[in-house]
Amino acid sequence: MQARDIHINVFFVGLMGAGKTTVGRPLARRLGRQFFDSDHEIEARSGARITSIFELEGEAGFREREVDVITDLTGRENIVLATGGGSVLRPENREVLKRRGFVIYLRAHPNDLWLRIGGDKNRPLLQSTDPRSRLESLYELRDPLYRECAHLIVETGQPSVDALINTILAHLEMSDRVKRPTL
Repeated sequence: MQARDIHINVFFVGLMGAGKTTVGRPLARRLGRQFFDSDHEIEARSGARITSIFELEGEAGFREREVDVITDLTGRENIVLATGGGSVLRPENREVLKRRGFVIYLRAHPNDLWLRIGGDKNRPLLQSTDPRSRLESLYELRDPLYRECAHLIVETGQPSVDALINTILAHLEMSDRVKRPTL
């Protein structure tokens, strides 16, 4: 089976900095699919940066926009989607992701995430007096939610992007065969 013969949508979940876009974009190329990042799509549709949306509407307003974007994007065919780190906070997002595609949780330890994104000023949820502790508490809160909707959990600590993609493709091929009837 060729990568382009896989017929299920692929959705990535995980904390900020876990590699959802970094892995999702080249995976989409290998599958011959369109790639979407839900955060980028929210910015494009609203004409505002996420930090501005958080400032003007708060997290609740941002999450409402996120539900609309995820509902729309997951309804399309042959896509790869990287969701925002907090997308799993809303039960409707977890349900639609799990029902409409193959959900991959890119799991990274908070210490690894801190090394990747600790100084990033474009992460509204890390703009606190102790951003490292904030990242750890986000992990504690969200890890069970990512697990709840994931069909596959992939640790992103040491493997290269190519190794992660090859692992994911092997699981997708197996899952796609199970979901499609054979004649």
